[in-house]
Amino acid sequence: MYRAIGGLTGLYLVVFGVLGFFASSGEPLLGRGDTQILGQGTNLGFSVFSIVVGGIVLAGTAIGRNLDVLINQWSAYLIMVVSLAGLAFIRTEANIFNLSVATVIVIMVASLVLLLAGMYGKVGTDDEHEAWKKARLVL
Repeated sequence: MYRAIGGLTGLYLVVFGVLGFFASSGEPLLGRGDTQILGQGTNLGFSVFSIVVGGIVLAGTAIGRNLDVLINQWSAYLIMVVSLAGLAFIRTEANIFNLSVATVIVIMVASLVLLLAGMYGKVGTDDEHEAWKKARLVL
């Protein structure tokens, strides 16, 4: 279930990035235009960032084997840093990704969902499950 949640989040990032890429093509890479996709501000640079991170999350979901857990956690941390930096610089010239408040909220929620999928998606071996069952306190 948590792999599916992580995969859907990665799919959202890819779809948002592709739509933003086509909407902002022809503009500067880190331009501060008025391009909006799905009610969120974006530019060509942030669209490419979303495609890359979403693609990495989707690749990790496809591979599985607890590699998706590691990828989801580190992707969540990266997206969280970008969203917090975007919030800090939202009304300045340092807003290189042209983020709006709606974009910051959505990508922060996406990072928290990826973090949840990373924290709870780890799968253990059968031996670890047996050891856990034997160690339980039976009342």
